[in-house]
Amino acid sequence: MTAILEVINLTKSFRSLKAVDDISFSIPRGVCFGLLGPNGAGKTTTIEIIEDIKKPSSGEILYKGKPRDREFSKQTGIQFQSTSLMDYLKTREVLALFAKLYPQSQPIDHLIELCQLEEFLDTYATRLSGGQRQRLLLAVALVNDPEVLFLDEPTTGLDPQSRRNFWSLIREIKSRGKTVLLTTHYMEEAELLCDQLVIMDKGKIIADGSPDALLREHFNHSYVCIDRPDFNCEMSSISSPIEEREDCIAIATSAVEKTLSELVSLNINLRSLRVRNPSLDDLFLKLTGHRLRE
Repeated sequence: MTAILEVINLTKSFRSLKAVDDISFSIPRGVCFGLLGPNGAGKTTTIEIIEDIKKPSSGEILYKGKPRDREFSKQTGIQFQSTSLMDYLKTREVLALFAKLYPQSQPIDHLIELCQLEEFLDTYATRLSGGQRQRLLLAVALVNDPEVLFLDEPTTGLDPQSRRNFWSLIREIKSRGKTVLLTTHYMEEAELLCDQLVIMDKGKIIADGSPDALLREHFNHSYVCIDRPDFNCEMSSISSPIEEREDCIAIATSAVEKTLSELVSLNINLRSLRVRNPSLDDLFLKLTGHRLRE
């Protein structure tokens, strides 16, 4: 698959802090590509260098196999982590204003339908809810019909329903052949949306690949989880490895039925029992020793 963006030996230092530490990766055309990691991992710095907002200390960014030029800014759209909207402008007026900044723009009615803005077109932008605001900002990022869309933690602070609505919009945009570069610290978001991803921690890439391939590579078991208050026996009584989590006891097992029989024989309360497959959060914990959201 042809790479639309290539990041080559990228480094960014702020005095003694190396925020991005010699990372390289390529982004295929037409995929949702994720930069996953906790706050402070270097995700936002990396995406801002790719967007040409920050300059790297060293390294190179190629767009369609060449150094970025004026065409790059015309063919990209950006939804920043935080954006201030104009006072006294309504949703429809914000879209019209940004459309006039480009020599060619998408029809505003198309953006309204795509980002589901119909219900609040005549609402002042500063009075929108969090989910409505993010949908408007997504429409603004799409005004110039970009080939590459940058989304920097776009669902942070949204309620679960608004977050899922936003995920549907991203899937719709990707289905139209756009390339999406997404930064997030929500592992569920990355697993659901991303075709390829890199996981960052302390400025370095610690894993890269598709979510399914990464999980298959690092895990050959499932987790049997029980809430801590219900786990009323000695951990040494369980034959499988046990991980103590904040909210539960997680038993790593490749033989779920055997483990369940073992728990029944020990008279453990099973009311909170759940069986799940490993997640990207489990992978991050395995690779770094701490959880993604810590």
